Amino acid sequence: MYTTDHTNQIASYTAKLLRDRFGKGPESIHVSANKQCVMLHLRNFIGPVEQFLLNQKEEQVFRYTRELMMQSLLPELEAYLEQEMDMKIDDLYYDWGLHDASGIIVGLLANHSRSSETYNGRDEVHNQIKRVTSIVQKKPERVYSWWVNPKTLIVVREGLLILLEKEMIQLGYDEVLRTTKRKLEKRYFEEEASISTAVGRKLSEIYVDWDFDRNKSVIVCLFKDP
Repeated sequence: MYTTDHTNQIASYTAKLLRDRFGKGPESIHVSANKQCVMLHLRNFIGPVEQFLLNQKEEQVFRYTRELMMQSLLPELEAYLEQEMDMKIDDLYYDWGLHDASGIIVGLLANHSRSSETYNGRDEVHNQIKRVTSIVQKKPERVYSWWVNPKTLIVVREGLLILLEKEMIQLGYDEVLRTTKRKLEKRYFEEEASISTAVGRKLSEIYVDWDFDRNKSVIVCLFKDP
């Protein structure tokens, strides 16, 4: 089991890494870890140049710039987690909430279980995820989930890409696809899914990312305090 010392070390290293790359680190990083994954929740993470881009309505340029930076940063973070924290990372995911400058980074551990833990509302959460995913693309072949801390539910989907999306990825339009899917799926999950009702908690934020090569996606649901 990972201790507070472990999570503090991860937060400290990540904050320095982000400052070195972006010129400004987040206001805070909260790290949660269990046998399934490690998750970093970043608050108030946006630099002056990025803020300028958003003020000028240049969201696409902002996203493109941050994607490039994260692609160079994540391998270093993964190496640190594996070498210093003895975490064997299967794959890394990330997403940003532009309205509040928040973000998440999730690393699924190589030995994570592909079965769900038991919790109140689990079946309904999975049904809602499958239903909304079916509207946007196709019903996922597998859905499983677990709580990484009392406020954060992790949901994994596998086998959800349609042929058109696979062809776009082959043609090199993966980042355009990622940006489009994020906006579309997050809107549908917020407006069409009853995840809050299923677990009896008020949803405060939702993040989504994909590993296109593995045909896999992670959804992070953050809830307000009970």
